[in-house]
Amino acid sequence: MDKKELKLKPLNPGDVWSQKTMEEIQAKAETGNYKIRGFGRLKEVPKFDDITILPGQISVAPTDKYRENCETKVELGTRFSENPLKLDTPVLIAGMSFGALSKETKLAMALGTSKVGSAANTGEGGMLPEEREYADNLVVQYSSGRFGVSAKYLNAGDAVEVKIGQGAKPGMGGHLLAEKVSPEVSKIREIPQNTDALSPCRFLDSQNKDELKEHVELIREVTDWQVPIIVKLGPGRVDEDVKLAYEVGADIISLDGMEGGTGASPEIVSEETGVPTIPALSLAVKSLEEIGAKGDVDLIITGGIRNGADVAKAMAMGADATYIGTGAMIAMGCIGCCQCSKGKCPVGIATQDPQLRQKLDVETAATKVANYIKAMTEEARMLAQLAGHKDIRDFNRTDIRAMTTEMAAISGLKLIGQ
Repeated sequence: MDKKELKLKPLNPGDVWSQKTMEEIQAKAETGNYKIRGFGRLKEVPKFDDITILPGQISVAPTDKYRENCETKVELGTRFSENPLKLDTPVLIAGMSFGALSKETKLAMALGTSKVGSAANTGEGGMLPEEREYADNLVVQYSSGRFGVSAKYLNAGDAVEVKIGQGAKPGMGGHLLAEKVSPEVSKIREIPQNTDALSPCRFLDSQNKDELKEHVELIREVTDWQVPIIVKLGPGRVDEDVKLAYEVGADIISLDGMEGGTGASPEIVSEETGVPTIPALSLAVKSLEEIGAKGDVDLIITGGIRNGADVAKAMAMGADATYIGTGAMIAMGCIGCCQCSKGKCPVGIATQDPQLRQKLDVETAATKVANYIKAMTEEARMLAQLAGHKDIRDFNRTDIRAMTTEMAAISGLKLIGQ
């Protein structure tokens, strides 16, 4: 029999040795390599679907959607900065780099956020000049790789995000494969063309809390205390890490759950490490409350945020705002083919291929991103109103219940019916 005709047929596909597992083993046996792919975690994780919002009736009166207003504006970074972020929505775009994404994608995200009073984020790949032009509010990222970082770069941002980790691969640095390091990516990132861009897994000149604090203070001096400093964490020892992020002087802490996306990651890292977004958020809020920091530092949660209900429930749990990444790409047309790392994205989003990039029209994609954020914001507003609020920031834990015992256990929320 021809080798190509052989197919693995385990006796019980749902058992330990499933067909997928056997195929993965044989692929490793052929190549000697582990699998790298984009997108993020595909395994099942706890979802906001298992949390419900309690509507107002008599004890709490609902706010009339058609006759009464409910505010959606948020102000982030008031702890130390002179100019906090003032946005019309609690939905912001997460850090996704130029290189991982095409130029057209980055510009569409910048323009899309400007249409709805949100904020874009450079990610760790430096800043495109047009990106600053298109974005009314732009967060510039300062990562372990320092790609494109300078005093001019830091001062160009409306906030600076110090990236410690990310949800899809906590404990690892960014990885941009050589085939995506085009001449323009090389110029913006200030790295050689056609070579892998590998960020260190940590700040090599910052081994402890005190040294990280020096970085934050340096950025304060460079930006003259004008803009908020965000410390971005991956989902590790969340309870300890958020306390340290507060101690080093963050105005805002952003926390990425394991559902966060990525342009390239070892599959085993995305699937087998980290903490899901919901328990990570619960741990972060509890830890900040323990040290009296909740309300002093702002908290942005990200990782698997899909719609206005997720935003509302996250804010009820204690988040001050949310980041979206994968959702924004899906709004543009992402089909989830997981080809991000190879640069073969068929819709022009996660590629540097000139022919593939032509498939993404900046204005059209920007409108889709804006519409998505607008719809999410309106959904969250409506849910706040039916819960009896006139400001989305008034959402709190009394407004929500866990639908399962598992969700109650990992979120710390009351179980429905109790």
